[in-house]
Amino acid sequence: MKSIIRNGRVVDPKNKIDKKVDILIENGKIAKIGESSQFRPGEVTRSTITIDATGKVVTPGLIDMHTHLREPGREDEETIASGTRAAAQGGFTSICCMPNTQPVIDSVSGVKFILTTASQEGVVNVYPIGSITKGQKGEELAEIGKMRIAGIVGISDDGKPVMNAQIIRRALEYANMFNLPVISHCEDLNLSLDGVMNEGFTSTILGLKGIPRQAEEIMVARDIALAELTGGKLHLAHITTRRSVELVGQAKKKRISVTCETAPHYLSLSEEDVRGYNTNTKTNPPLRTKDDIKALCEGLADGTIDCIASDHAPHLDVEKDLEYNMAPFGIIGLETMLPLIITNLVRKKILSLNEAIAKLTVNPANILGLEKGSLSIGSDADLTIIDLNLEKKVGNEFTSQSKNSPFIGWELQGFPVVTIVGGKVVMKDGKLM
Repeated sequence: MKSIIRNGRVVDPKNKIDKKVDILIENGKIAKIGESSQFRPGEVTRSTITIDATGKVVTPGLIDMHTHLREPGREDEETIASGTRAAAQGGFTSICCMPNTQPVIDSVSGVKFILTTASQEGVVNVYPIGSITKGQKGEELAEIGKMRIAGIVGISDDGKPVMNAQIIRRALEYANMFNLPVISHCEDLNLSLDGVMNEGFTSTILGLKGIPRQAEEIMVARDIALAELTGGKLHLAHITTRRSVELVGQAKKKRISVTCETAPHYLSLSEEDVRGYNTNTKTNPPLRTKDDIKALCEGLADGTIDCIASDHAPHLDVEKDLEYNMAPFGIIGLETMLPLIITNLVRKKILSLNEAIAKLTVNPANILGLEKGSLSIGSDADLTIIDLNLEKKVGNEFTSQSKNSPFIGWELQGFPVVTIVGGKVVMKDGKLM
C-alpha cells in the first residue's frame, strides 16, 4: 500500500530538513522525500492514498520517553490500550512505559507481558523500561541483562529513588555493558519525607509541608558523580530546579555521559498555582518557582536539557478528590504536551520549532538507542502532522481513562491533526481511526 503526504512543511531535525516537500510511504516505510516535480511517473498512481498537509507541519513521529501506563495492576487508572490511544491523540507514535506497576516490571516475564499486550491492544509503539532493582525495593539489582534481551530500552526505579549509592554505581556499570541508560528519579527521601509541594514562602502560607529543592539537587549531584566514576549512561528524569540545570551543564562540559529531561508542567506552572489547593497541581518532584521555570527554559534553549517528556501519571477522580496532603502525586500529560510546548515555548520564541521537535524526536531516540525519530529513507513511517494555528480549549474529555489534568480550561495552540504509525493513520482530526 502506498500513500503520499503532500504540501506540508517537513521538519526533520536529524536530517536537517525544514522545507515544503512531499513524503511517499510504501509498505510502512519512508520511500521518498522530495518536491512534487521529483516524483517519477508510476511512483504515485491513482491508487496512492493522498494526505493533504497544506498549511501544516510534518515531523517524525513524536516520542515520549516517560509515561506510566499502570498496566498491570491498576487498569482502573489506565491500560496499555487506553494509554496508547491517548498517545496517538497527542501526536505520539512511540512511548516508553515506566516499571512501577503491580507487579513491578523487573523480570523477563514482565517485559514480555508489556510487549505482547502492546502488540495486541496498542496503537503506537511501546518500549518498556525495566526496574533497576527487584521489586523497586532499592536493595538488589533486577535481571537487567535478561530484560535487555527481552526488549527493555532503559532501567529506572521511577516513582522511587534508589537511595543506596552503591546500588546505583553497580547499575551504571552493569547497564553500560548493554548500552542501556540508567534513568534516575532524583529525590532524597529523608529530605522530602511527607512533603507535598515546594518548600518556601508559599508552602508556609498554605500550611503545607514542603519538599526542599535540595532533595532533588543532592541526588542529581550524587548520580552525576557516579556516572563520572563508572562511565555509565545516566539520564535524569524530570529535573525542576535551577541548580539541577547548572549541575547537568557542568557535567556535560566535563564530557560525563549524562542527559536529562523536564516536563511541560514544570515549564507552565509554578508553586503559586498550588494556592487553590487543586490536587492536580500535586506532582513529584513538585512545581517550583518562577525563577526555576526561567532556568529550565534557558536550559532547553542552550541544549543542557535534552528532552521534554510528559511523565503521564493517571489517577482516578476519587483518588485526587481528597485533601491536598492525602492525594497522590501525578497528572496526565500525553494529550496536552505538544500544544503546551507550542504555546509556551515555540510561540514565545524560547525554542525554535526545529529545537522543540528535536527534543521530542531525535534526542530521545538517541538516548534510548531507538531507530526512530527521523524521516530517513527506509525508516519506519512514523509521522506526526501538526496544525500550529489550531486553537482549542482543553476540555475534561480525554482519551486517557483518567482526567487528572491541571490544564482543563486552558486555551492552547498547536495541536496534532494526524498521527501515523508504520504507515497507518491511527488518529485524524482528533478522531482515533
